Amino acid sequence: MREFTVPGPPVAKGRPRLGKYTTYTPEKTVNYENLVQFSYLQKYKNTEPMEGYLKIEMIFFMPIPKSTSKKRKELMLQRKILPDKKPDYDNMAKAISDALNNIAYKDDNQIVEAHIYKFYCDEPRAEVFIENIS
Repeated sequence: MREFTVPGPPVAKGRPRLGKYTTYTPEKTVNYENLVQFSYLQKYKNTEPMEGYLKIEMIFFMPIPKSTSKKRKELMLQRKILPDKKPDYDNMAKAISDALNNIAYKDDNQIVEAHIYKFYCDEPRAEVFIENIS
């Protein structure tokens, strides 16, 4: 199993934008994908991409809004209130799984099982666990 943490607030994969003559990926998405790659390579820089069927688990720890009351914040930290606002879980997962192509695994089509969670936390981050199941 390979596991690593991406520091900072999770970012959703942005839709491609249309420029004057071409399409491009939004800068925020590119920066986050680079952070994901850097975070992975810090721990696994001399490893080959995983092969076979893979299971991935992503836990997104979302920042608590600054305007939140103390009582509500406590409920968020106890996981009694969960993040049901944007960004969507699937777009955050897409940013991470696309960023790891040709680095952690050859292609994200190898992922045959995924578990994704969103929680509030004082220390926003994404924790990623990749396991070979073949």
